[in-house]
Amino acid sequence: MPVKRSGSRGYDIIGDVHGCANTLKALLEHMGYRKINGIYQHKRRQVIFIGDIIDRGPRIREALHLVRDMVEHGSAQITMGNHEYNALGYCTRARAGSGRKFLREHNARHDRLIGETLSQFDQYPREWNEFLEWFYTLPLFLEVEHFRVVHACWDNRLIEKFRASQGGNRIDEDFLHASSALDSFAGQVMDRLLRGTDLRLPDGLAITGKDGLTRQFFRTKFWAENPKTYADVVFQPDPLPDDIANRPLSEAEHKKILSYPESEPPVFVGHYWREGAPAPLKSNVACIDYSAVKYGRLVAYRMDDERVLSADKFVSINVPRPELIDDGQKEDSLTR
Repeated sequence: MPVKRSGSRGYDIIGDVHGCANTLKALLEHMGYRKINGIYQHKRRQVIFIGDIIDRGPRIREALHLVRDMVEHGSAQITMGNHEYNALGYCTRARAGSGRKFLREHNARHDRLIGETLSQFDQYPREWNEFLEWFYTLPLFLEVEHFRVVHACWDNRLIEKFRASQGGNRIDEDFLHASSALDSFAGQVMDRLLRGTDLRLPDGLAITGKDGLTRQFFRTKFWAENPKTYADVVFQPDPLPDDIANRPLSEAEHKKILSYPESEPPVFVGHYWREGAPAPLKSNVACIDYSAVKYGRLVAYRMDDERVLSADKFVSINVPRPELIDDGQKEDSLTR
């Protein structure tokens, strides 16, 4: 069920934190949140975290405690990110007969992605297990009266089917196990909502991204309107080569591409490592992940009663290199 607003309460949707706890504190304080009994709170507003609190950054454990405390005391809500989902799979043993030890394979790439998180919790194993249990409570999506929040992609068909099967917006352990089969319904839900949509490159082609990984797929917009070519739907930091970008989409590819009409409520996503000045992707779609952990920006959108999103409502903090601001020290790179 949609979450009902309380009076004139506003919402501050915050992008992927990835362990940048000091920058998160600076952003909260800039937006008027203050610590009361150790919890960041605001008299008239509530934070909504878009997920991906963990992995990569310098203060993952601190960020998790800050965020969970806010959620449990009602000063924040949160949706699950793909990194919280990955952590559950990585740390959950597979059931007998599955042919694997863990739901998420322990290979070099996966070890590297979660390595910083596990290192920071090395002396706190009980805490880490408690956070893993907490991850099960994180909703996959939120509807807050007149807007929506999901980590990577709003797919109405899958969301309605998920609601019908799960009775809400959260997964359980059985759903987690089922999702390890990527072609299952559970696998489709977790991949689509937490990682977004993609298309296979034509003619067996592959491209190597800035991260050094070679891929045969590229990320696509779930809000595309009447796209004609690959360039009309690509949505990722690494551009497609011109000879691929200018190719027309086939009829079969058109059928795989989602749309998000202007008539739908505004939706907020993270996940996509944006760069530049924060701005809406269209009048009712905004990405608020601006590569914080890569010394980009930690971004929030200050949502009130508007139905049309505006660049003026973004607030951001430039993440220092390294992220070493002491508690209480003011960030001097605030932008709006």
